[in-house]
Amino acid sequence: MKEKTMSFPIKDWNQDDQPREKLLYKGRSMLSDSELIAILIGSGNRDESAVALSKRILNSVDNNLSALGKLSIKQLMLFKGIGEAKAITIAAALELGRRRRGEDALRQKKIISSCSVYELMQPIIGELDHEEFWIVYLNNSNKVIHKSQLSKGGITGTLVDVRLVLKNALEVSATGLILVHNHPSGALKPSEADKKITKKLEVAAISLDIKVLDHVIITEKAYFSFADEALL
Repeated sequence: MKEKTMSFPIKDWNQDDQPREKLLYKGRSMLSDSELIAILIGSGNRDESAVALSKRILNSVDNNLSALGKLSIKQLMLFKGIGEAKAITIAAALELGRRRRGEDALRQKKIISSCSVYELMQPIIGELDHEEFWIVYLNNSNKVIHKSQLSKGGITGTLVDVRLVLKNALEVSATGLILVHNHPSGALKPSEADKKITKKLEVAAISLDIKVLDHVIITEKAYFSFADEALL
């Protein structure tokens, strides 16, 4: 007869092993990813502790938090002990982390290179499974004054309204534009449609003394810059 594995709620563990107490007395940086997730879910299941369950969830995505953030609520609920409420808590926490990265990047006062654009926009669109087209509006010092999603499409493409881009630019008094969109496929090579819309926006913006400074294609781990490749 197989011996049943005993599990204990966090409150019954040695205090040094309790994630909440460890965070409180030793600081958040002392906790592993699995211990932080264990705090979120609070308890495990009949056969494993919250930390053990959290480790198993992380192992399923090779301990990659970005990959964990891509799991749907239904996928998270496939793990025994993870109901809808716990799945939503995990998803919400990871989304807050993603947004924090975006805010930290936005505090950058000046766009100095295509890498600056990648750091600004990758947390927002780099890991999406659909394509989005964004415009970053700059003042004459190349400082970010506004950024907005222009369109959202399927994985095969998206629509771009040139008039709306220029209308928004005038409203925020932008003198420079950076076009940004993601390729969910991971491919960095610009399509002919990418090149055409870049040229169309570049020509239209010139008449208003607004310059298209770059068009950056973003994937999860890399980017392609029209300016760097002398396509602008």
